[in-house]
Amino acid sequence: MHFIPDTAKVNAKLYVETLLPELVQDCRSVLSFLPSGFIFHQDGAPTHTAKLAQDWIATNCSGFIGKDEWPPNSPDLNPVDYHIWGAMLERYKSCQPKPEIIDELKKALQLIWDQLPQASVNKAILNFSKRLRACVKAGGGHFEHTLK
Repeated sequence: MHFIPDTAKVNAKLYVETLLPELVQDCRSVLSFLPSGFIFHQDGAPTHTAKLAQDWIATNCSGFIGKDEWPPNSPDLNPVDYHIWGAMLERYKSCQPKPEIIDELKKALQLIWDQLPQASVNKAILNFSKRLRACVKAGGGHFEHTLK
């Protein structure tokens, strides 16, 4: 989990200079668990689709899905979006006492992130093929409601 300064505005420059190198390094650090490598995929956020970001990723990641190749509703294909945030929210709901300041919130979120069961994360990733088939069947549209 990576945090940006509280007053920072996430734009392409901040994303490329600060977050992307850390995110790509995170991906590379788990390559021993990913024998086939990784593909760097983002959503349609303006920061992600900016030319600066697209160029940086194309230069620094051999596996990269460019913005023109993304399905229009790609959050349904992102394990962080379709699984991790919900799992973290459920754990956050049981936090007592609730954080009252930003630093406490960051610590709580980092602890929740660190304690997520790897088996649950693995299950979300293994479910990816099923989601890809559902995306194709839905013509690239939302498909979350079709999954059982």
